[in-house]
Amino acid sequence: MTRKTTIALFALALIAVLGFTPIGVANEEIAVGGTAPEFELSDQDGQLHSLEDYRDQWVVLYFYPKDETPGCTTEACEFRDNIFAFRDLNAQILGVSLDDVESHKAFAENHGLPFPLLADVDGVAATAYGVKTRRFGMDLAKRQTFIIAPDGKIAKHYVEVNPAEHSKQVLTDLGELSAPPTAAAN
Repeated sequence: MTRKTTIALFALALIAVLGFTPIGVANEEIAVGGTAPEFELSDQDGQLHSLEDYRDQWVVLYFYPKDETPGCTTEACEFRDNIFAFRDLNAQILGVSLDDVESHKAFAENHGLPFPLLADVDGVAATAYGVKTRRFGMDLAKRQTFIIAPDGKIAKHYVEVNPAEHSKQVLTDLGELSAPPTAAAN
């Protein structure tokens, strides 16, 4: 076996063991301006939610990897702390991970989260939005957020998210997106 073959086999084995998806294999990104994929998922209280339920209002659909992990807790609590500002902009926050309803219930109760956490246990929504990945042998959702306009179109997609600053960034962008158009000066 040549050295190149050995290195290639080692790299493939490492990818398989750690669960990393090779570049170019991941799902295509959802296009801004396109129609947001529909879903129907249960929240932490077992109630079903679909995107159609939120027509005529803005939706902040944020995917996150795992309940009760440091980054995910920080991000959820930041959204919680800004909930009234989101409501003032007619926006509904929906958190989504591949955790189950019971995990979401405990997470929401532990941190007083006043918005639905949707259980995508089969990864159907995560796959539709192109955020499902495999890390360390587990299926997870990548930490990404979509702002969905009242007409069901994707207005913004955040691929890179800093959990401690993300809520404020989304609020700023949502304020700009939802502002009425200004008349051109004569």
